[in-house]
Amino acid sequence: MQDVRQRLGERIRKLRLKKGWSQEHFADVCGLHRTYVGAVERGEKNLTLANLQILADTLQITIAELFRGVA
Repeated sequence: MQDVRQRLGERIRKLRLKKGWSQEHFADVCGLHRTYVGAVERGEKNLTLANLQILADTLQITIAELFRGVA
């Protein structure tokens, strides 16, 4: 299970960096706490569907695109 979380976290981090956003800016735009976003990117947190949607919307992609290459 942790391996999937780590791969998803890495994917989110890469997409965030591709937009040139700091973790703090990304968290602010998402309306989430910076430490939570950091834990997600490190694969330490299980994401709810609601938070997956928030992250995908902020990155301007679908949830399906968010998971591309993760599984």
